[in-house]
Amino acid sequence: MKLNELRPAEGATKSRKRLGRGKGSGLGKTSGRGEKGQKSRSGYRSKRGFEGGQMPLVRRLPKRGFTNIFAPETKEITLGLISIHFKDGESVTLEALREKKLVNSRVEKIVVLASGELTTKVTVVADRITKGAREAILAKGGTIQEPAAKSAE
Repeated sequence: MKLNELRPAEGATKSRKRLGRGKGSGLGKTSGRGEKGQKSRSGYRSKRGFEGGQMPLVRRLPKRGFTNIFAPETKEITLGLISIHFKDGESVTLEALREKKLVNSRVEKIVVLASGELTTKVTVVADRITKGAREAILAKGGTIQEPAAKSAE
């Protein structure tokens, strides 16, 4: 088979709608837009969430809660990710994750999740470690340390 012989599978492609090409096409005259009204005019665009004058759903529902802009940004790290990027005896810290470009500079806390399989013996320094992840790290012979508390400025 050559590149010029490649063809899409049977039934994979559909011919485009040819609008306004006579009654026989089924899409002649009004081109499938109906008779009159705003939606039949050229240049019509509906606003996102517009419901034809009815009070939109986003305005019918009550506002709830707020986003705390001072909350520390947290990143979830899986055991699978640790296995890929860290060798035996290495330490998994926030700084080490930054060096390996796994978290950005805005991240202040890391949470270790038990997703994936841990294949290396590592020392984990994290703000939070799930129960399953803790068991997996200790089962591999790894160690868990609490992060050093930041001094109040």
